[in-house]
Amino acid sequence: MISIVGRVIRNNNFSGLQIKNLTECISALALTAAPSVASTHYQIRPATTSFFNKLPAEQIWKGVTSVSNAGRKRGRASGGRKKIAKNLNRGQVIGVGKANILWPGLNAPVIRGKELVKQQKLPEDPDREAKLIKIRSEMGVFRPLKLSPIERGWSGAKVPGRSIGPPDPVGEDNFEGFDTRVIEYKSVFNMTGNLGRKRRISAFVVTGNGQGMAGFALGKAIEGRVAMTTAKNRAGQKLIFIERYNDHTVLHDFFTQFGSTKIFVKKMPEGYGLKCHRAIKTMCEVIGIKDLHAKVEGPTNVQHIVKAFFLGLLQQKTHEQLAEETGLHLVEFRKENLDCPVVMASPQNVREDLRDTPDFLQYVMDNRVVLERKKWPPFFAEYPGHKKYLWNCEKRRTHHKSKLHMMAEYGSVRSFLSEKHPECAIDYHIKTRNKAKEEEQQ
Repeated sequence: MISIVGRVIRNNNFSGLQIKNLTECISALALTAAPSVASTHYQIRPATTSFFNKLPAEQIWKGVTSVSNAGRKRGRASGGRKKIAKNLNRGQVIGVGKANILWPGLNAPVIRGKELVKQQKLPEDPDREAKLIKIRSEMGVFRPLKLSPIERGWSGAKVPGRSIGPPDPVGEDNFEGFDTRVIEYKSVFNMTGNLGRKRRISAFVVTGNGQGMAGFALGKAIEGRVAMTTAKNRAGQKLIFIERYNDHTVLHDFFTQFGSTKIFVKKMPEGYGLKCHRAIKTMCEVIGIKDLHAKVEGPTNVQHIVKAFFLGLLQQKTHEQLAEETGLHLVEFRKENLDCPVVMASPQNVREDLRDTPDFLQYVMDNRVVLERKKWPPFFAEYPGHKKYLWNCEKRRTHHKSKLHMMAEYGSVRSFLSEKHPECAIDYHIKTRNKAKEEEQQ
């Protein structure tokens, strides 16, 4: 053994290496058996570093989806062309990949029952890539907010017209039964010396309980929710009570104006509905007005419309005020009641001179005459059959009006000969009474 080692040492030329024992000899042989660095070619791969493996996914997506300040000023930050970040980790599980290997302690338990789970390769899932692609393709699609028709505003899912709830409680006042609607929601900008163009959200709201109590206010803040909350709470501190006729419409027709915005409001019977501007309709819903016709002329700035409508409601005159101002009885005639007079209010001192009795509509409209378009004649106005019908109805064209007038004035249908010949007078009440007596006798 020693001679063999001696030959190997001589063949390998260990000049300057002192070998004391067999162990050192074997280790020296191992060093000589390894190839030298000079004779072996190693392939050194440089360390590839980029922002993909240095930055987190949030910052990388921000660089893809964000817009520069110059582009933001030109309006490129909003719109349908804006890119949406995708979460590429969705649909993936740690330890599960293309190879589908079972790793104990990572994607599988270490011990199952009394047996130790071993690492093993499972059959590949052919649908895995297709599922991931489907999940990622659905991420980039914009899904509009689904709102019920009651919660929806004036236009789609936009804020104006939507309800934001009652104002926040103040002490013992809980604002029960109140509802707040957004009338205007927009971005406003203010140029400052140190911050430049400063952006804020402006919210204009109106609140009410549906029973004549309502108010409106304006709020501004950097965030939209804060602006709406501020405006809602301010409106709750500026409530006004508005008089209504039979809790369904205004007291009378009126004209109102704020700035260049003019509104002509008409009192309507029950069941007519709200035929007006959408801002006025929203205000009527929170106030408690159910039947109304309003025509807006001039600029349709919603803030001017709200202020003009509230001014008109506050300038209404009650029936008692109208009776005291004119010194006359206020009497109502309605078609559904066959124009029977109903006294609404009476003054304390009735004036005796009735020569200058004002017209009610002209009085409440402050002597203004509304210019209305003349109605077009019907298409059958020139037909021979229609002319023949008018000729046949000419002799009784005013009978219905005369009948209603007699019923309202005298309580029965009678002519100037009724006093001379009372047996010829037609009294519907007497006929009804006689008929009832005859039925009782039978």
